[in-house]
Amino acid sequence: MADYKAPLRDMRFVLNEVFDAPKLWQTMPALAEVVDAETAEAILEEAGKITANSIAPLNRSGDEEGCRWVDGAVTTPAGYPEAYRLYAEGGWVGVGGDPAYGGMGMPKAISAQVEEMMNSASLAFGLYPMLTSGACLSIYAHASEELKQKYLPNMYAGVWSGSMCLTEPHAGTDLGIIRTKAEPQADGSYKVSGTKIFITGGEHDLTDNIIHLVLAKLPDAPAGSRGISLFLVPKVMVNEDGSLGERNSLGCGSIEHKMGIQASATCVMNFDGATGWMVGEPNKGLAAMFTMMNYERLGVGIQGLATGERSYQSAIEYARERIQSRAPTGPVAQEKAADPIIVHPDVRRMLLTMKALNEGGRAFSSYVALQLDIAKFSDDAEARQRAEAQVALLTPVAKAFLTDMGLETTVHGQQVFGGHGFIREWGQEQLVRDCRITQIYEGTNGIQALDLLGRKVVGSGGELYSAFAEEIRGFCAAAGSELEEFTAPLKAALENLDALTASVIDSAKRNPNEIGAASVEYLHVFGYTAYAYMWARMAEAALGKEAQDDFYASKLGTARFYFARLLPRIHSLSATVRAGSESLYLLDAAQF
Repeated sequence: MADYKAPLRDMRFVLNEVFDAPKLWQTMPALAEVVDAETAEAILEEAGKITANSIAPLNRSGDEEGCRWVDGAVTTPAGYPEAYRLYAEGGWVGVGGDPAYGGMGMPKAISAQVEEMMNSASLAFGLYPMLTSGACLSIYAHASEELKQKYLPNMYAGVWSGSMCLTEPHAGTDLGIIRTKAEPQADGSYKVSGTKIFITGGEHDLTDNIIHLVLAKLPDAPAGSRGISLFLVPKVMVNEDGSLGERNSLGCGSIEHKMGIQASATCVMNFDGATGWMVGEPNKGLAAMFTMMNYERLGVGIQGLATGERSYQSAIEYARERIQSRAPTGPVAQEKAADPIIVHPDVRRMLLTMKALNEGGRAFSSYVALQLDIAKFSDDAEARQRAEAQVALLTPVAKAFLTDMGLETTVHGQQVFGGHGFIREWGQEQLVRDCRITQIYEGTNGIQALDLLGRKVVGSGGELYSAFAEEIRGFCAAAGSELEEFTAPLKAALENLDALTASVIDSAKRNPNEIGAASVEYLHVFGYTAYAYMWARMAEAALGKEAQDDFYASKLGTARFYFARLLPRIHSLSATVRAGSESLYLLDAAQF
């Protein structure tokens, strides 16, 4: 497998030339003094070094060795504790954290790029700091000042890590039926009891303490999702002076044996009257948890992009070096027995699909990250509200579409290698296995599609969708004639999505099955159209510069490939959406 190289040039292009993020940062007082183009570049360069040099080399060995569970203790693969300590000492766990508690204070647009590099280097490794960052977000937004002061500095510093304990053996997506209980105590704490499964980083040897955020129900909680509270439950109790005390009443009952991410400890966690403290208000735990969900779901989307990027880097190196057959137009490498496989049309199809989806995904994830920054940091109330609406609409697309495309990309990368792609030593099969989980956790992609179409599009009467569509229409209207080769198909795709959206909103009024029947394909039509918008914006930034730099020539060529070969996928998907739900219900359960 090729050595990982952080795609810094493309990251700079997206942030500086496509979206002009530094200009946006200067409009926000909270960021203006903290970050500019030079600061961002320095941070990304350093992140590129540590991920490529210290973490990427552990990816395959970590997969081979995996985590081990013995008598409640979990050991991570060789090299992981040292690499995590190095990562933490660099301040990378708290890159987006509030400086008041020891964080770097960087915007999401920067931390999103750091996340991509981390997960390209090793998805399994990246899950540990990612879950910690997610826990920090909820604590920061909802916990008391006392809890924030007590826990956030060490979590941002990477001295302690975090986990999110949601799922139970009988309750995955349907959190309203969880059974974990929290009994109030006289001193204001709670005794938390129950079992949680699929807990990433629930137990490990990377940090001295693990701070669990646990969903549980109070004794008098109302039924369903309105009766869920959130509790901070440390693995080891923290004394008043900040030192570690005795072990809390919780433990890891086992770790899961998984298809991929072998070096990530996926734990069954048992809480047996463990001491914890409420985060946020009683029975408002889901709201507190959803504070981090938009960030985490974007983060999972970035994981799909990251595995696709790693796969592409290896595939392109292999395609340039592997010789097999002659080009259809005649020999290219006259001095060799055969031509490099990159000359063959089908290999080019796979490589360009990978490149177009990766770069489109990087632009889209950065776009959503910028919306998160506007929603958080802007002084303009209207701009904040508009950005929040965009985030609500686009988060399920970012999570589901980036990971669906990530799997397609890693499978293409495996295919480029032929038989070697199926062999463990070449590295591509691991990326396929690792990427597969991104479609499942943090809300399956089917659930994301239901969220997009049911809650965000139909649920808002099309209002959330219209705002995004108007932005695209505004871009097309303002674009010069030189961009018409990109804006014309973009406008056509948007008109198709407009009509599709109106059709589903209408049909959903007559048949409640229509939303579920249409949702996955609808999300994909939305995703391809959103990527077309990103590619048109990237083409605008590259046009006229292609003669001075191969980077821009490559960007324009890839944009043309996207519009010619990938965007047309929307037509078959749209036909599927319009086919409705009827055919899904022609069989009784016994007839399957």
